[in-house]
Formats: sequence, structure tokens, C-alpha cells
Amino acid sequence: MSHSPNAAGGPNRLLIRNLGLVLTGDLAAPIAEADAILVENGKIAAIGHETDMTLSGELRVIDAKGSSIMPGMIDNHAHPVMGDWTPRQNQIGWIDSTLHGGVTTLVSAGEVHVPGRPHDVIGVKALAITAQRAFSAFSPSGMKVLAGALILEHGLTEADFRELAAAGITLVGEVGLGSVKDGPTGKRMIDWARQNGMTSMTHTGGHSIPGSARIGAETVLEVDADVAAHLNGGPTSLPESELKLICEESRRGLEIVHNGNMRAALFVLDTIRNIGALDRLVLGTDGPAGSGVQPLGMLRLVTMLASLGNVAPEVAICFATGNVAKLRGLEDRGRIAPGFAADLVFIDQAMGGAGDGVLDSMTLGNMPGIGMILVDGVPRIARSRNTPPSILVPELIAG
Repeated sequence: MSHSPNAAGGPNRLLIRNLGLVLTGDLAAPIAEADAILVENGKIAAIGHETDMTLSGELRVIDAKGSSIMPGMIDNHAHPVMGDWTPRQNQIGWIDSTLHGGVTTLVSAGEVHVPGRPHDVIGVKALAITAQRAFSAFSPSGMKVLAGALILEHGLTEADFRELAAAGITLVGEVGLGSVKDGPTGKRMIDWARQNGMTSMTHTGGHSIPGSARIGAETVLEVDADVAAHLNGGPTSLPESELKLICEESRRGLEIVHNGNMRAALFVLDTIRNIGALDRLVLGTDGPAGSGVQPLGMLRLVTMLASLGNVAPEVAICFATGNVAKLRGLEDRGRIAPGFAADLVFIDQAMGGAGDGVLDSMTLGNMPGIGMILVDGVPRIARSRNTPPSILVPELIAG
């Protein structure tokens, strides 16, 4: 699906009715008491009971048929290049496949896989601006790609960060993927980034690609980036003693990724829970990577944390939605609430699996099936080609 709710002169108001669970993405209230959502001009206008809504005028309708709904997931850690292609796997269409996995926003951790990537100051600045401009003008299948994450190289100055911020750059890639790998230099540049409104990440763990470096707890804490990336390794994790130190001493975002060490992921989850910091836990895939393209990586990670990590599925969904949006300053997405973008994913228990309903099946380790995906209120995906088929399937009714 690629048509908009007001295509061909149709109404720009959309009613979603007959909902099952409304999974909000808000850690404070992860399930809402509601059976309907009203969308106007691509944003959520109301959420509640259909009988309480004022529904005069022309509407298009989606009958959820009892399907549950959650916000589109935000992958906090992706490595796009240009267009819908990844040279790491020489694969075309990976972003479209990721959308089929319930992700509606990708956040770049650095365009490091660009063939012949520049390593000089002028080159990395040009690469950041080019990537940001390219993905601002091109949304593969409707995916929102936040690109142009500056890769830190020696020689960058405070003036460079001011220049880039003025040009619209809002991200800094992982400290450690460029030539800047030490604490003092990394901290100085991250401070410049923060002063100019950019969010940042630090590589955590062993070497990931040729030219990268091991970044241990001492460096992560000294750099003090906004996200300690892939605490469970990208893909090689640090010893548990260093992971525990980062979780306990950092006051920044703490990330678990799909393409990492799952044993370490569960240790990090337990540590974060023990210190009462689940509001700082965010999820990503760290893909495409040597581990491959994982279109269902985010959905699979949420399900694994719910089934193996003693976390309610509706809470695990928050780590992939509202928590990421809050950390990244994305005030228009990541939650199902009035005023937020109607980036919505209809889910239900997959056919043929164990469980009594979608949340119970996730607790038992089964990913849900996706029946439809909206981006800014536009139906982009009908039944996902990548997830197992959901039992319940929404129906789009022309208005």
C-alpha cells in the first residue's frame, strides 16, 4: 500500500475502530483503555472509545477486527548508506524489509559503510550533509530515515560543529568508528555536539569493523555521549564488570541491540532494572552489519526481552518506541497519544503458535504477526511479508 488517506480527493480524517489492545509506547502507562483512534492530517487527534468521539463529516475507516496496535518502532542504531542499498551485504531493499518488520523510523549511527568513505574533515562533513539531505528527500517505502551522523575524525573543530548544526545535522555517529577513539578527544567533541543540539553515541565493546577499536567502560564514561551504544556488544561485548560499571555510573541512554550478545543483553537488562533506570533503556539493531540484515530485528529483540528477560511485552515495546523518541528529542513520534504522528503498527498473535492473545504469545517467545502499518496516517503495508501471518487482520474501508 502506498496511497494516502486523502488520495484522489478523499477525506483526510481516518477512524480506526474495533481495536484490541492499545500499546502506547509510554512507560508510565503502556496500555490505554481505548477501542478507537481518530487520525487527522497524519496525526493522532483522539484516542478513546468510539462512542465518545465526535465523528461528523467524511471519514475513511480501518476496522481493526480486534487487532492490537502499537507505535511504529524506532531503531536507535542503524547504518544506512544511500538509498535502499547496503554494501555490507550487497543487498537492495533492506529498508523496505525493515518497514515490514514494524520499524517506521531509522536513526543513523554513522554512514560508515559508504565505499571509500572519506576520513578527512572536509570529507566527513560533506558525507554527513549529503546523507542528511538525501534521506530527507527520499523515504524508502515511507520509512523515516534520520541520517547524516557525523563520524568523528581528528581535526574537527568547534566551528565545524556549529557549521554542521546550522546545516541541519542533528546526529553524531559512534565515537570509535572514526579516528577519534580516546576519552579526552571524544569528550571534547561530544561537548561541542551537545552545545549545538546534536545527540551522540559511543561505541561500546570490542572491535566491530577494520579500523574500529575496543572502547571500554572507562572511555565510555569519560566521553559521556548521549547513548552508550550496544552495551551487549556490536557484536563483541565487554566483561560484565565493565557493563555493570557503565550502567551504574552513566546518566545517559543505555542501549541493547539485536546484532549483539544476547547473554550480555539479559545481564544489562537486569542491571538497568536493578538500578531503576528502565526509562533510559533503548533498543536498536546495529544493522546492516556483519551479522546480516535483520528486517525483524527490532520485533525479535522486543520479544526476546519479554520472553527471556522477565519484562512485560507492553513495557518492552516502550524500549523500542517512546524511550527512543524521548532520548533522541523526537517529540512527534514513538507514542500513541494526541498530537503524535500516526505511525502505527497493527499486531496480533501469529497463527499456529502457543499463547492466549498477542501479549501472552510474546511472553512465550513468539513474535506477533503484523497486519498493517501506517506512516503519518498513510497505509504503507498491508499484511507483512516478513512476519508470520497474524490471526486477526485489519481492513481498510474506503470513505
